[in-house]
Amino acid sequence: MAMIKKPKIRYYIKRILPFGCIWLVLSWFILLIESMATGYQNNRPDTDITVDWIVFLFASFAVFVVGLAMGTVEVLWLGKLFKSKGFGQKILYKMGFYLLFMLVINMITFPLAASIELGKSIFDPEVMHKFSNYLTSITFLSTMVSLAFSIFVSLLYSGISEHLGHDVLLNFFSGKYHSPIEESRIFMFVDMKSSTSLAEKLGHQRYFQFLRAYYNQLSDSIIQFRGEVYQYIGDEIVITWKQKEGLQDQNCIHCFFSMKESLEKKSGAFEEKFGVVPSFRVGMHLGNVTTGEIGALKKEIFFTGDVLNVTARIQKLCKKFDRELLISGQLHQALSGSISFEPLGTMEVEGRKEHVPIYAPLLAK
Repeated sequence: MAMIKKPKIRYYIKRILPFGCIWLVLSWFILLIESMATGYQNNRPDTDITVDWIVFLFASFAVFVVGLAMGTVEVLWLGKLFKSKGFGQKILYKMGFYLLFMLVINMITFPLAASIELGKSIFDPEVMHKFSNYLTSITFLSTMVSLAFSIFVSLLYSGISEHLGHDVLLNFFSGKYHSPIEESRIFMFVDMKSSTSLAEKLGHQRYFQFLRAYYNQLSDSIIQFRGEVYQYIGDEIVITWKQKEGLQDQNCIHCFFSMKESLEKKSGAFEEKFGVVPSFRVGMHLGNVTTGEIGALKKEIFFTGDVLNVTARIQKLCKKFDRELLISGQLHQALSGSISFEPLGTMEVEGRKEHVPIYAPLLAK
């Protein structure tokens, strides 16, 4: 159970943490601008809190926690709730919710900061008087505008991250692949069975809904076993791991079985809604690729190398061997764990002198 939960927790932490960082950096920037505009003086002591190091540290901590709270709500709940809405609608609806949420937080944190500044109890009349003055002041309006700006930037980040992928976005920001590098990676090509006949049977719109439900059902397994979605190509998903992460605990193999089990658990729901249950065939291979940013009109992280070509060919052999999963000899040799494999011969690859050995897990019939 721990093997399943830890990668998922790590995934959510990686997605939530940037919200706290965004809020913290924006709050420092806004504070700097306001301080420069007022000559680093508190010109409204009746409503504004004089910033010293204690107040600054408390405010920084509070803003960071608020950012994390927003990220938690966004990633675990609200983002999923408005998943089917357009980008503009998402921003509008979420802005309203988070502004109300931040208003409540502001009502809590201002009296706390005021009590720290004045060195008195939060329920002291002087603290309450300052709080009431604050609620009817230009400072309160300025604070809400600043909060709205922070919310908007956070939602913009969330939307871009959702469309590009969290890891891809971080790689763009860090410039990790700005100059191409060579990596050893595992690739998994997941191809839906009988997709052409399914599309004809369901029609274009229902087939699109079917694909969306299918992809959503596989996503938890990919997260749990530390995979990265490289591409969605029609009814095919290309998933990849860095070699170490994919081999650890046989993550790449367990991902296949987990995805299969996930679809089986939802077979009744698929049958009821679409009249059919999806299934897939998978090919996997390990090898070196060159990874880098590519594109003139649109940037993306791109992998090049014959590993992808070989993986696609292995996947196509699944039908010939009547198997749901086939892996290359290179991957089989690198794997170590409890799952046993059987050899199925070799595959000839055009342009290569050496044939590629093919293996199948004994459980994947």
